[in-house]
Amino acid sequence: MADERTSILVIDDSRDTLEVLQRNLVSRGFQVLAVSEVSEAIRLLETQNISLVITDIRMPKVDGFSVIRHVRENCKGVEVLAITGFPTIDGAIRAMKTGAGEYLIKPFTDEELFSAIDHALARLRLKKQASPSAAPRRQYGIIGESRAMMQVYEAIEHAASSSATVLIQGESGTGKELIARAIHYGSRRAGFPFVPVNCGGIPEPLLESELFGYTKGAFTGAAGSRAGFFQTADRGTILLDEISEASLPMQIKLLRVLQEGEICMLGSSKPRKVNIRIVAATNRVLHELVRQGLFREDLFYRLNVITIDAPPLRDRGDDIVLLVNHFVKTFSERYGRTPPRLSEALLGILRAYHWPGNVRELENVIHRLLSMPSSTTLDIPDLPPFMRFSAVGEGSLNRTLAEVEAEHVRRVLDSVGGNKTLAARILGVDRKTLRAKLRKT
Repeated sequence: MADERTSILVIDDSRDTLEVLQRNLVSRGFQVLAVSEVSEAIRLLETQNISLVITDIRMPKVDGFSVIRHVRENCKGVEVLAITGFPTIDGAIRAMKTGAGEYLIKPFTDEELFSAIDHALARLRLKKQASPSAAPRRQYGIIGESRAMMQVYEAIEHAASSSATVLIQGESGTGKELIARAIHYGSRRAGFPFVPVNCGGIPEPLLESELFGYTKGAFTGAAGSRAGFFQTADRGTILLDEISEASLPMQIKLLRVLQEGEICMLGSSKPRKVNIRIVAATNRVLHELVRQGLFREDLFYRLNVITIDAPPLRDRGDDIVLLVNHFVKTFSERYGRTPPRLSEALLGILRAYHWPGNVRELENVIHRLLSMPSSTTLDIPDLPPFMRFSAVGEGSLNRTLAEVEAEHVRRVLDSVGGNKTLAARILGVDRKTLRAKLRKT
């Protein structure tokens, strides 16, 4: 029944309904993302390649009509199937007027469900035939057709079908969090929380309380108990981003979570069981840190069960042009302007440039270009000063990549008057990574 990689997003505040729908849809060959929060559904619609949305109408906080409205206004290639356990004529009419193509009343049979899905997908195929899309290939919210990205997609599918811990390695800006999200939403845990935590972005004294939570009176200012990220992620997935930045004492605590499947809140000696999948990510070479005594070997082996390498943008060939076109379209829509044409000379520089900040840096450069006064064509003079030279610089064939990157970092820093915060933003790295790069120059 399902076309190759047809993705369905299911939204319902009932965990039981989510699990039943997910099981039935997966059995028919669909890729299924299941969530209980409307805000998370809208975020997925903006990042994932969804063909059909199945949404409950009556939910707490925000109803399903807001999802239908969002799809109608922002997702032209998506169909909607509305479901409800509280049927009214007015509700059905409103759902159809808002943008739902199909409407089902709970409880419904499998035959009714799949008949409605068939009708919705048939309409979608007709729309695509009438208006062929020029959008770049996108899987799991990630754009790319290069051989390197095909390997990543295969690794995501393998990791999603497993319950093992995952270690994602790659330079800053390569999309490690997107890969982690794709693993979560393709797994059996998709109906439960995905919680990303930047271990390098939270000061060490706060990291433990943020991860493990605390009880009332655990420390000065702890006026009440608060659950940590591990409890928030229960039955779901937690991403420990920049795991290499965790201190050795924190690494011991993380190892216990992996070994025992339990945590202790600050201020309590009572362990609590947690059912979570841990995905870790790093922009450093962990086995080198192990050799230097900066990362625990036992924790490394616990994390390094499934490894995924996020390729740098410079190794992704023509994906650069796909990403450029995607970001031009995205920011043109944001600023309400007609997408400009990019000259071949400018595209040539973008292709040849080594992109030390990877996709995040490319996005920032295109954002900068599109935020300038409207022009029908963008050319080399429109590029930031640090990119108006040869993409790799004169004589670079005899220089190492590290030397080229160091020169680029200096150019970016000079172009913003030494402002490290702004330079880090342009490069698509955090301040700590920028400081490390500057120490090498």
